[in-house]
Amino acid sequence: MSFISYGKQFIDSNDLKSVNKSLKESKLTTGPIVENFENQLGSYLGNNYTIVCNSGTSAIYLAFRAIGVDKNDIIIMPAINFVASYNVAKLLDAQVYLADVDPETGIMRPEDVENCCKKFNIKKIKIILVMYNAGYPLYAEKFDKIKKKFKSYVVEDSCHALGARYIVNKKTYKIGSCKHSDISTFSFHPVKTITTGEGGAITTKSKKLYEKIKILRSIGISRHENHWKYDVKEYSFNFRISDIQCALGISQLKKIDKFLDKRKKIIKNYFTAFKNIKSIYLIKHLSGYKSANHLCLLKLKNFDLKKKDLFFKYMLKKKILLQYHYIPIYNFSVFKDKYHAPNAEKYYNKTISIPIYYSLTKKQQNYVIKNIINFFNEYKL
Repeated sequence: MSFISYGKQFIDSNDLKSVNKSLKESKLTTGPIVENFENQLGSYLGNNYTIVCNSGTSAIYLAFRAIGVDKNDIIIMPAINFVASYNVAKLLDAQVYLADVDPETGIMRPEDVENCCKKFNIKKIKIILVMYNAGYPLYAEKFDKIKKKFKSYVVEDSCHALGARYIVNKKTYKIGSCKHSDISTFSFHPVKTITTGEGGAITTKSKKLYEKIKILRSIGISRHENHWKYDVKEYSFNFRISDIQCALGISQLKKIDKFLDKRKKIIKNYFTAFKNIKSIYLIKHLSGYKSANHLCLLKLKNFDLKKKDLFFKYMLKKKILLQYHYIPIYNFSVFKDKYHAPNAEKYYNKTISIPIYYSLTKKQQNYVIKNIINFFNEYKL
């Protein structure tokens, strides 16, 4: 059995043709293929204000800059989160507070934001950053009330959630439509549902934010239409993505429904296999929320970090790579303040990601299942 990763890209002949064709175009960056990808992605998400950039981290940065994060502005984000958004906030000199999470899903709830504000006596929030862990858009519609209370923006870290949906009053919304948020951000890293190699996207419901993000994406430059002259309106960096990458993105986007369906089937196969194993289980999703199933999170009963590490090493010997999503941000050495989020710790101790990606065969899935069951039998856990 060849090595099985927790996630990987799928590239077919159509992707190769699309990329090869783009190399013959007169523009390799900031050209018509970039605009075409933005239009197609915006159409899929139901949002005309869609901008693509060079990474998911850049998307977060552009979102924060467009909103106008200044020194000492307060940003609240979940303790279970990829560190990129925390790094961006700190580099912008914001005050960052980490809210605790639902111990089952690792997702921050509105009441977690409220509790964080009470704990640190916070009266006003610049940004509430929500992160849809594993692609599960839980509570997507529930931050409106708290947003108004604290006069804040809601930014969605949707890097896991391309294709995720939620239902409000019998109406279905896609994550990225920004019907209940101000900005949504995405990543096209190779382990994500679709890839551009590296890449990201930002969607918003605000024309003003959209126009500002476009300027910030390209070194703060505003160009006069059909003229050589340009102005510099903001201090910024080059966050542009190439037409070559976007050619891959367009080809990948055509397959997204197929990709999402396969992930759903893999989850179902795992769910069936583990339903009678007392020591482990998969999260049951609430009705009204349709996950993108970016990750498959295996919940481990009666586990601590030592047992989790033992499990990780056992599977690695079997050529199966598991992953931690995520280590609580305050556990990293860069985090200087003393902090503890009990639910985040519970989630981290008892959750691990197992392989899920489009090209994962049934044979490979069954090999993963067999070795997970063997581990629990062998160690009598």
